[in-house]
Amino acid sequence: MITKPATKYVPFRPFKEDYSDRTWPSKSITKAPIWLSTDLRDGNQSLIEPMNIERKISFFEQLLKIGFKEIEVGFPSASKTEFDFTRKLIEDDYIPDDVTISVLTQSREDLIRKTIEAVYGAKHAIVHLYNACAPSFRKIVFNMNRDDIKQIAVNGANLTKDLFAQYSDKTIWQYEYSIEVFSSTELEFALDVANTVIDIFQPTATNKLILNLPATVEASTPNIYADQIEWMNRNINNRDNVILSVHPHNDRGTAVASAELAIMAGADRVEGCLFGHGERTGNVDLITLALNLYTQGINPELDFSDIDEVRRCVEHCTQMITPPRHPYAGDLVFTAFSGSHQDAIKKGMSLQKTDAIWEVPYLPIDPADLGRNYDAVIRVNSQSGKGGVAYLLEREYGLVLPRKLQIEFSRAVQRFTDKTGREVTAEAVYNIFKSEYLDQNSPWKLIRHRIDGDPQAAEAKHFSVEAEIECSGEKRIIHGEGNGAISAFISALGLPARIMNYHEHSLGSNTNTRAACYVELRIDHNNSVFGVGIDRDIVTASFRAVLGAINRHLKSEKNLNNICRFAIGVIFPSITSID
Repeated sequence: MITKPATKYVPFRPFKEDYSDRTWPSKSITKAPIWLSTDLRDGNQSLIEPMNIERKISFFEQLLKIGFKEIEVGFPSASKTEFDFTRKLIEDDYIPDDVTISVLTQSREDLIRKTIEAVYGAKHAIVHLYNACAPSFRKIVFNMNRDDIKQIAVNGANLTKDLFAQYSDKTIWQYEYSIEVFSSTELEFALDVANTVIDIFQPTATNKLILNLPATVEASTPNIYADQIEWMNRNINNRDNVILSVHPHNDRGTAVASAELAIMAGADRVEGCLFGHGERTGNVDLITLALNLYTQGINPELDFSDIDEVRRCVEHCTQMITPPRHPYAGDLVFTAFSGSHQDAIKKGMSLQKTDAIWEVPYLPIDPADLGRNYDAVIRVNSQSGKGGVAYLLEREYGLVLPRKLQIEFSRAVQRFTDKTGREVTAEAVYNIFKSEYLDQNSPWKLIRHRIDGDPQAAEAKHFSVEAEIECSGEKRIIHGEGNGAISAFISALGLPARIMNYHEHSLGSNTNTRAACYVELRIDHNNSVFGVGIDRDIVTASFRAVLGAINRHLKSEKNLNNICRFAIGVIFPSITSID
């Protein structure tokens, strides 16, 4: 790269003077534009291996499912494949009555005639003629002056108009004219050419002319393109009977913004491709444009309720891969790895009500509206936090962890991800949880229990517990009393322990229902830890949670050994070590 790029590159200036009376910045988009998919033409010609007829048919049918009413199907004068495909659509009756196909041609007599021949017989057809008008093309590509370039447009318009009249018995024709490389063409010259073509056709309310003003090569920021569109919108002849169309390419990576601002500036119609396929960096992405409207409460009049099916079809037909972070459709666009993001999403999801205004943090659209589920919304790696971990356990295994337990358990997951450096799946998270909490059966293990007591009784100690427990292979019967089953069980163990928090919920339904209990336990003045128990019987689950917490205490608090040795020694005199 050179240190002074201004010696090689200069900014594009479409106006000779300051354009200060623009109005588009104060406007907003209130309805969907007319959409035209050019996947089968512009998108197809940019592929490493262009689609064969079978793939083009599959793609065409997918576009119909989505709801496109205007589809550019090819460049029929360019090759036999393109011509045959166009004829197949017409002759085999693939085109619904409410769908208009479009075909592209250069402004040459032989190509125009071939194009008319290809599309004749379709109920509705757009013949799209173009010629480049930008100064670099006039000088470098064609070696022509302005008058020569304008004459190309005039000749093409006149011939096409005559052919429309000759072949009007079976087809309703519409004319589209593109000032190719409009984005780099002097505005006064672009206007002169456009108005000349409009005057030739004399469009009416029932047969409007489409004037396409493409950013064939992005030459500026989107606001300048919007200025160009607004200026043309104000100055073209017979504006009420002209459909102003835009066709932004993505050379600067701003095609979506250019299209949106162009609509605000007066454009009625947008041409583009699904996933932005097209030459070089591609065309404007119609999926992103449409779903941007959807997130603003505007019906895009295109159906992407099964976005994965659309993606599969496009990838099959084009043999192109969708980037994982492609807006709305990529594998990772509804995925959060960051702990703070996961926590916010989890809270939002838990509060979001059906049919309410969507307010989930970090998710501008409900994945369910696109046929996506929540499987990939939260994934866990070394950057993840308690929210993501808890979300995976709740979604996949129904475990609703108390907030303090979320914090405690996230540290265990963090240790695993720090050690491995890998993302962990929901199954891996559950296995860590199981190892950390559910499999804590040593040294204390519950064998069975029996409870006597009336929860409604007035006495202070109205619960008695008899339990058989095991420690280091030995089994003993213990007894205890308390004002609840858990307090009676802790009394039987003989430990100075107290319950700091207790949570429970059901898992599953009907005959498969089990209880999950979460106990935060503190022994003496040591730090509290959690234990978790799961069982069909809620009391059994709570006792297992208590023992799990005690066993985890032993692993985390070395100074508990003396306390626990004393308690175990009372129950199991022959056991001298719990290490």
